[in-house]
Amino acid sequence: MAEDRKISEPIRAGVVGWPVGHSMSPLIHGEWARRAGIDGSYVPIPVKPSYEEFALAMDDLKAQGFRGVNVTLPHKEHALRYAGAASDNAKRAGAANMLTFGETTAADNSDIAGFAASVRAQTAAPGKSALVLGAGGAARGVILALQELGFETISIANRTREKAQTLAETLGAEVVDWSDRDQTLYRCDLIVNTSSLGMTGEPPLEIDLGALKKSAFVVDIVYSPLETELLKSAKARGHKTADGLAMLMHQAVFGIKAWFGGEATVDDGLREILVAELKRRGRA
Repeated sequence: MAEDRKISEPIRAGVVGWPVGHSMSPLIHGEWARRAGIDGSYVPIPVKPSYEEFALAMDDLKAQGFRGVNVTLPHKEHALRYAGAASDNAKRAGAANMLTFGETTAADNSDIAGFAASVRAQTAAPGKSALVLGAGGAARGVILALQELGFETISIANRTREKAQTLAETLGAEVVDWSDRDQTLYRCDLIVNTSSLGMTGEPPLEIDLGALKKSAFVVDIVYSPLETELLKSAKARGHKTADGLAMLMHQAVFGIKAWFGGEATVDDGLREILVAELKRRGRA
């Protein structure tokens, strides 16, 4: 009788959200898999917003043999709830952007480490004082990353002060009134815009960088448009800057290693692929 042979199946992973067609993650993972010669696929998976829909979809993906998924809006809190185990970062953030399937489904939050890595890639000494604009879920992850980077003073400015106050009390930050954001800049080594202001289709972010020290680093985590007015103003003043693609690429490293077992290099070649795609979509 012929000996049975186990046939190796392609590795499968994906990104879950609603909507999810706009995600750049399939391009990133697809390029890294191609470079490493990995037989695998990474696909967008639309899942309606409720937890019930999310849980059913995750059960189905596990049954199909998926290794894991990235999770984007509106399911990051659902992912943490669904998981049987969670990393410290996911617990601290109260949300997960990664699920790895196995006997126990494990949740992680690579947004935190990804943002920290994107800052370290630009500067070896990011500083001690930071201003975070916005107080949503993205701000929470950024603040945790800044704490990991050693920032001693982290201020939050948000259009709704109460929301900033709640986040500051939870994470040990301080609050700056939205109307006083310009006056805070003189002490900042880093500014991060985590709000939707300045994003395509949203109101502009109004801020005067005149008081900002020349050595300060300026980050905007959105990538549509790729170069926001905040980043244009910062570059014109000679500041180092980073856009949303930097964080996106660095956070993706953790998924490719966990599910595909391959190495991942964040480099100019990968960035060029993403920029070209943004231009094709009319979002750069």
